Amino acid sequence: MYLLTIKDGLVTRHVGPYMSPKQASDDLERVMATCSDRARWQIHALEQPQSLAAMAS
Repeated sequence: MYLLTIKDGLVTRHVGPYMSPKQASDDLERVMATCSDRARWQIHALEQPQSLAAMAS
């Protein structure tokens, strides 16, 4: 899963989760419409917690 992080001045917003980075990028225009021109964004892959990763093995 992926999370969209928007930093706009002192405010950081997290939007998601998304199933793919393409879905996050497709939603980027909608989210950025509410931000200033100086806002920065990143798409982050969410990692599975260590306890769940150990159980899946």
